[in-house]
Amino acid sequence: MKTRIGFIGLGLMGGPMTANLLKAGYPVTVWNRTHKKMEPLVALGATAAGSPRELAARAEIIFTMVTNAPQVREVLLGKDGVIHGAAAGTIVIDSSSIAPSAAREIAEQLATAGIHLLDAPVSGGPEGAAAGTLSIMVGGDHAVFACAQPILEVLGKTVRYVGPQGTGQLVKLCNQVAGAMNMLGMCEAFTLAEKGGADLNVVRELLMGGAAGSWMMQTWGPKIIQRDFRPGFSVANSQKDLRNVLQEAAALHVPLPGVALVNQLHEANEAAGESQEATFALFKVLMRLAGEQI
Repeated sequence: MKTRIGFIGLGLMGGPMTANLLKAGYPVTVWNRTHKKMEPLVALGATAAGSPRELAARAEIIFTMVTNAPQVREVLLGKDGVIHGAAAGTIVIDSSSIAPSAAREIAEQLATAGIHLLDAPVSGGPEGAAAGTLSIMVGGDHAVFACAQPILEVLGKTVRYVGPQGTGQLVKLCNQVAGAMNMLGMCEAFTLAEKGGADLNVVRELLMGGAAGSWMMQTWGPKIIQRDFRPGFSVANSQKDLRNVLQEAAALHVPLPGVALVNQLHEANEAAGESQEATFALFKVLMRLAGEQI
């Protein structure tokens, strides 16, 4: 009999991840703060729970995919949280992006009830979540990871154990650092090309054929050219991650001037009311600095 799974948080990432678990034949119980988001997954065969506590009583492995550490704490440790319904030995896999220190603190509290936590943030965006090709970086006890690995491999193409509790979140922060720098480079290149009168479609095609080619150029470049700033990953979400990066860097005394720059440029997005636009709306800020409006 297949492992009973619970999934909390059914947004742009959690929804398609849950759908893939259902397609793989796993019995899945779901809960989301906005109950309407449960309906499409119930139609696919999931069972709706009335609370995280109720969900926990029905599951052996529980995923959480929510906004940030306060939301993770609420669904896991709150008055109606997982800790009050889960049996000892339950595995919680938190795929949210939160600070490493928060992952360690939450793990310690769950351990008092005999519940194991893996911090397992993901990269690949809604496209990767839908295709089951996410990159998943996992921190926690290796034996617990080994138990959960077959299920994680339903969701991701690259699933790696990276170290003790909190290390998964640390590696995700590294991913966000590299991604922010990549995005900044793409947006600066497009700003220079646009201001100079070059055809962005041609510029992108040529850059993709050389050393400047990247996933972001491939995936987000066309959206910038089409002026489609609808979010898969929003400025607000990016800022949450970059602030966690800067917090961790400060604790480790690691200077990250590039991340600080992107964080400040996104502050300009937020000041302009663009926090719910796609993170590559950074292009708009650079164009305004160059004296142009999108």
